[in-house]
Amino acid sequence: MKFLLLSLITWIDKSKSQQQRLREVVDTAVLGEELGFDGFAVGERHERPFLSSSPPVVLSHIAAKTTKIRLWTGVTTLSLLDPVRAFEDYSTLDNLADGRLELIIGKGNGAAQAQLFHVTVDDQWDRLRESYDLFRRLWREEKVTWEGRYRPSLTEAETWPRPVQQPITVWHGSATSKASVDLAASYGDPLFSANVTNPIDPYAELIDYYRERWAFYGHDPADIRIGAGSAGFYAAPTSQEAVNAYRPIYEARLQAFRNVGVQPVFPTIEDAVERSSILVGSPQQIIDKVHRYHERFGHEITHLSADTEGLTEKQNRSSLELFASDIAPVLRQLKGR
Repeated sequence: MKFLLLSLITWIDKSKSQQQRLREVVDTAVLGEELGFDGFAVGERHERPFLSSSPPVVLSHIAAKTTKIRLWTGVTTLSLLDPVRAFEDYSTLDNLADGRLELIIGKGNGAAQAQLFHVTVDDQWDRLRESYDLFRRLWREEKVTWEGRYRPSLTEAETWPRPVQQPITVWHGSATSKASVDLAASYGDPLFSANVTNPIDPYAELIDYYRERWAFYGHDPADIRIGAGSAGFYAAPTSQEAVNAYRPIYEARLQAFRNVGVQPVFPTIEDAVERSSILVGSPQQIIDKVHRYHERFGHEITHLSADTEGLTEKQNRSSLELFASDIAPVLRQLKGR
């Protein structure tokens, strides 16, 4: 199994400036490379409390400060973006990063999408499908003739620079909808389950559906690739130490949900540790939980949250170091299936 650190670049602690918060994310990516993590992912959000509206810019800065760690998006909201411009940005990044880029695409979510981009729940899936069709062709073809509903047509259009990777790996982010699962299966692309909000069962059911659709479209089952997220991360020598350190972070998250009228699925940190994908605990506790999820998902990649607001720099470093030294070596023996 491989491991990504993922940041949505939340900005909740206003004692830090936005500039400080962005630099903190870059520093965490550099630390991740030092500790042997396989990738660092930056999400894309277009509303508060997130500062992640421009993943290619952040990832380009990380690319300049690293040499080995793979650079991911989590996710690239292709339903909102002009696929030509998205290709230009990410192809440029692929060159600057020496071919270290991987993408997770999705429709995105949040009320600001309708306000900023005039993309709604009524058309977001159609926009995603159309944008991905063009984006995929741009990556593979030097000249593209294309026509769709949501952007001007192309006739023998050339796009530059050409990417290093031919083609790039594009994962499809999946949260609750079968539409993203079917889109991934239809193209023979890998699936990345969000695996954050609910217990394990609905995510396992979507992954089972992905395997069914994969077979329906005639792809080789041996080529299936699956990744899975987690709802939070903090490792400490004992379970109680981990829970005590993470409790204020989790309670602040619960309050943020309640403030916008959302009732949390897991009302306490203890419940989350027991029933959700959150990886908070001792090394053995985290190992056991990842094993349990792997038995249901058969995934080959897990992402850990790199949004560390509420932790001190020392706590964050010690948690990541403990994962690298005591947890990752055991879990790397797990294979996708």
